[in-house]
Amino acid sequence: MEIQNKANRIRLFNWKMPQMRAFHFSWFAFHICFFGWFGIAPLMAVVRDDLGLTKTQIGNTIIASVAITVIVRLAIGVLCDKIGPRRAYTWLLCLGSLPVMCVGFADSFESFFLARLAIGAIGASFVITQYHTSVMFAPNVVGTANATSAGWGNLGGGTTQILMPLIFSGILMLGVNEALGWRLAMVVPGIVLFLTGIAYYFFTQDAPDGNFDELRARGELPEANGEHGMGASFATAAKDIRVWALFVVYAACFGVELTINNIAAIYFFDNFGLTLATAGMIAGLFGLMNLFARTLGGIFSDLFARNSGLKGRVRWLFIAMLCEGVALMFFSQMHVLPLAIGIMLVFSLFVQMAEGATFGVVPFINKKALGAVAGIVGAGGNAGAVAAGFLFRSEALTYQQGLFYLGVAVIIASLCALLVRFSPEVEAEENAAYQDAAGSEPSAALSLR
Repeated sequence: MEIQNKANRIRLFNWKMPQMRAFHFSWFAFHICFFGWFGIAPLMAVVRDDLGLTKTQIGNTIIASVAITVIVRLAIGVLCDKIGPRRAYTWLLCLGSLPVMCVGFADSFESFFLARLAIGAIGASFVITQYHTSVMFAPNVVGTANATSAGWGNLGGGTTQILMPLIFSGILMLGVNEALGWRLAMVVPGIVLFLTGIAYYFFTQDAPDGNFDELRARGELPEANGEHGMGASFATAAKDIRVWALFVVYAACFGVELTINNIAAIYFFDNFGLTLATAGMIAGLFGLMNLFARTLGGIFSDLFARNSGLKGRVRWLFIAMLCEGVALMFFSQMHVLPLAIGIMLVFSLFVQMAEGATFGVVPFINKKALGAVAGIVGAGGNAGAVAAGFLFRSEALTYQQGLFYLGVAVIIASLCALLVRFSPEVEAEENAAYQDAAGSEPSAALSLR
């Protein structure tokens, strides 16, 4: 796919540019999806008591919340190629709002499990966010754009941990009991999801020069059939070993972040004797690092590319992954609350920079199958969360032991980054495109203009 007129600079407050409207709506939509996706996580201590859930059952619901996303992410990427990110996001947000609002009807482990399974579909929003910014921004800033939009979206994992207990507390102040309170609290993110889906349809467009159907009508974009169809696009991406190497890498960074989002509040609640609100606040700090950490990963990816091309992007990805694994192992050994919080923040910095670095590489793997590549790699994050979930559902392992083993797995997975290679021709072509985009603007940094 060769999209014309991509933005070569990120002008944060310029809402007239379709590139910037797509940027802001895509990160906000992903942010809201986190509210629906993980809104129940900081309330799990209450849900556990209300439904009488065991640790194993809680672990199974955590796995359910991320398992279905693997399948939906694989499909949503090629769907973006076919109908465009605008319509794909609108349908996902509006349909995804329904199980979020209906989770309150759960009255047993089985019904709660099925509700979390259905809610997990909205986690595919990440792929659309990365797809939309990839087609809107030029090579010199695409790493920063992808990382920032995803990072500010992931920030929802932190704000959810903080706001959902407050929403829950506010509902209790109205005289509602806890059993009904957590159910009513989940209606809030469901309503916001639906309204965001409607707004996405009316205020964004697929590409800088229009929507995909308009570009195809003008002959500026090939029809989504034959060699450009969904099946062919997916097959092309699936045959590339680099895609699966990034699948494993993303499993070990975003998959780890999803796991921490699911267990952080109950981990601090159980292990440090904190209140639900305090545990949620501390757990929220992990996600709040997305305000800048994932952006840093993208910025460094673009900076490494300026000096060393695509090899530089891959080298930076390996460094970030290695540091993430080491930091996670240290976090697992912390038994003093202030030290645990401090090391958690260091770990959070590297896990999110690794995510930004991953999608600093993705847009250059195969432009003709961008949606399929983004979908497969994005699905890796959830596959990693599913695998990690089995560590934390076992009654035989403590959370500390599970985190330590997870850190070891991340270090091993970091080696997969070194499998990503580009031909000399692609290296030269992308370097020329980078220099051309950078040369037309004096700065590639985020701008307030």
